[in-house]
Amino acid sequence: MKRLATWVFYGVGTIAIAYLALYAYAMFTGRDLQPGDPIRIFRNPDAPSYSALSTSSRA
Repeated sequence: MKRLATWVFYGVGTIAIAYLALYAYAMFTGRDLQPGDPIRIFRNPDAPSYSALSTSSRA
C-alpha cells in the first residue's frame, strides 16, 4: 500500500509539473489581450441556429 501511495504521489507531481510547463508555454507564446480588443469566436457559418427553434411563449 505504501508503494502504491508513493507512485500516486509521483504521478500527481508529474501532472502538476506538466500543467505548470504548459501554462508557462501559453503565457510566453500567447498574444497579449488589451482592454477593448474584440473577442474573436470562430464559428462554422453553416452550423444551425438552435436559438431560432426556441419558442418565446413559456407557461
